[in-house]
Amino acid sequence: MRDSILNALKETDRALDIYELQERLDVTTVEETQELLSDLKKLEDEVLIYHSNKDKYMLLENSHLRKGIMRVNKKGFGFVEVENLDDDVYVSQDNMNGAIHDDVVLVEITSKMNLDRLEGRVLRIIARKMTNFVGTITFDHKGIGHIQLDDNKIKLNIEIPQGKSLNAVDGHKVVVRLEKKMNSSGRYEGRVMEILGHQNDPGVDILSIIYKYNIPVDFPDEVKEEVKHVSTAVGEEEMKNRRDLREEVIFTIDGDDTKDIDDAISIKRLSNGHYQLGVHIADVSHYVKEGSPLDVSAQDRGTSVYLVDRVIPMIPHELSNGICSLNPNVDRLAVSCVMEFDAAGKQLDYDIFLSVIRSRIQMTYKKVNMILEQDEVPEGYEPYVEDLKLMQELADILRKAKVKRGYIDFNIDEAKILVDENCVPTDVVLRDRGCGEKLIEDFMIAANECVASHIYFMNLPFIYRIHETPEADKIRSFVSFVSGLGYHVTGDLNDLSPKSVQNIVSQLEDKPEYKILSTLLLRSMKKAIYSPDNLGHYGLASDCYTHFTSPIRRYPDTTVHRLLHTYLFDGKVDMDTVQKWEEKLVYIAEHSSERERASVDCEREVDDMKMAQYMEQHIGEEFEGMISSITSFGMFVQLDNLIEGLVPLRDMDDFYHFDEEHLTLTGEKSHTKYAIGERVRVKVVRANKDEQTIDFEVVRKVN
Repeated sequence: MRDSILNALKETDRALDIYELQERLDVTTVEETQELLSDLKKLEDEVLIYHSNKDKYMLLENSHLRKGIMRVNKKGFGFVEVENLDDDVYVSQDNMNGAIHDDVVLVEITSKMNLDRLEGRVLRIIARKMTNFVGTITFDHKGIGHIQLDDNKIKLNIEIPQGKSLNAVDGHKVVVRLEKKMNSSGRYEGRVMEILGHQNDPGVDILSIIYKYNIPVDFPDEVKEEVKHVSTAVGEEEMKNRRDLREEVIFTIDGDDTKDIDDAISIKRLSNGHYQLGVHIADVSHYVKEGSPLDVSAQDRGTSVYLVDRVIPMIPHELSNGICSLNPNVDRLAVSCVMEFDAAGKQLDYDIFLSVIRSRIQMTYKKVNMILEQDEVPEGYEPYVEDLKLMQELADILRKAKVKRGYIDFNIDEAKILVDENCVPTDVVLRDRGCGEKLIEDFMIAANECVASHIYFMNLPFIYRIHETPEADKIRSFVSFVSGLGYHVTGDLNDLSPKSVQNIVSQLEDKPEYKILSTLLLRSMKKAIYSPDNLGHYGLASDCYTHFTSPIRRYPDTTVHRLLHTYLFDGKVDMDTVQKWEEKLVYIAEHSSERERASVDCEREVDDMKMAQYMEQHIGEEFEGMISSITSFGMFVQLDNLIEGLVPLRDMDDFYHFDEEHLTLTGEKSHTKYAIGERVRVKVVRANKDEQTIDFEVVRKVN
């Protein structure tokens, strides 16, 4: 009856009482009426319908209420993100009703819908996503513990009674679980679930952020037990029904410190002049069986997390660095995707099959780049020079073909934070992105597209990596902003094809502030996510895309391998199998996207914290950078190594007027004007690791 109720409410723009619903649904018996009332209550609990004080029902979307996710500012107010609403709903501190960051809330819109800013108040908390909190504990004279939360966006007064502190002492970083609300003023009773260590112990700062994002550090006992029984070498029985590629010239290219090696590659020039590219991916799903403790744990984690001083793996190191890793000179099980390309980069043929490989050498990007960029051959690489040069030839062709169809290369730099044995940052540098890195990227994209297209045209349930078309208003706003900087960008803004945005990027590449502008344009894009529906990948200008090449560190890739086993290698395409995966992939896609966001946010927060700690060592020193953003409270300056700090308006040498339209600051007396993209010399005046903040003051403009 649920669907009938929803359809009846959709067909009217007014609220209906129970008698009107009975009439519309032809409900006449007592049993049917009880079912109607029961389903109405369930729909109300699920926040799909609104039950008014006048005992009438209507769809939530037709009411003045909305369901959304609360995002809290550290000053205490928040914004509710509501699906299908262009603007977030502002909620003042007085109207939060106990909601904290990341809560799913029911918000009442109190302002008129046609105003510039939507305002509202929280009516109730539908779901509290966060139940565990990280903070520093101190004890009062009565022995009651008080928690200073690490996250300053969460305003909770948590007290730990005697007997619930796990014998923590002052200064311990602890994980706390809320047990009950003590009164209406926001006081909660909590229990210490885990002691992470003292706040000044090396590595505890990062551990605190890891726990904040609910990233499990250790594996359950049942996973550890299962790992004990996983073979450490490939047996003869496991090689059956696999193509033996151990005599082929196959190798890996990764970073200097990579230990979990997902992918290996091979290349041949065919007799017809075409290129045969082999992408060989670790067959993780052979070892991580569906439904096993290993699989449940991997799905829960969703992804490996890479931080400045550690990797939190999706699967235990015994597998990720051992039997699943394509280490050199040992037999390894793989899923191979071998593709044939012509001189224009068109894929003419392909084959996807189970294989056993033996990588010849574990190459590094640094040494591969010496060959491809400097024509210098490191020791041990001599037998592979011709293969590498042929790979570079093909990679160039594939990249040109991608660019021709609309591939957008934002060319965004990444920072690398170097730390000592105590996890204290010693330097912040830019990550290299040379020919080797781009070559692997091009080859992995080709394999991902090939696998995705194959299953798509089989019309079977699958998990795709999608990136939707950006909103037209955001692209127009960006172009308008660029015009305000004095740059004339041509192009049809009604055309939102990837080539259109690619055209905008190409017109800005030679501008001095390109790095800042490309970052701003990237922020105008939607975020890539996982989905069981193929909606294409906008940034890659790809009609069909998935993640197949990193099953050691991404659960969607492991799922793709499992589906390849099911459909292609085991031949299971019956209706029961199809229905099972249709249902299962919805959750896997949604959960994987959520865990990916948590991982990215965790990595970003750790980087921000370590950058602030690095700058604590450089108070009073001067650096050059570029103005990356201007706000009503100051301007942000990004140094050349990507460290970003704020020049607070209150600390500037004049009263500055903020131009919101053009994003500029202009001094009232000096008439000095600051705009995004200008280079300035700044001095570090404040840095706080705990608050993850860096403050600069402007020394002078740089011509």
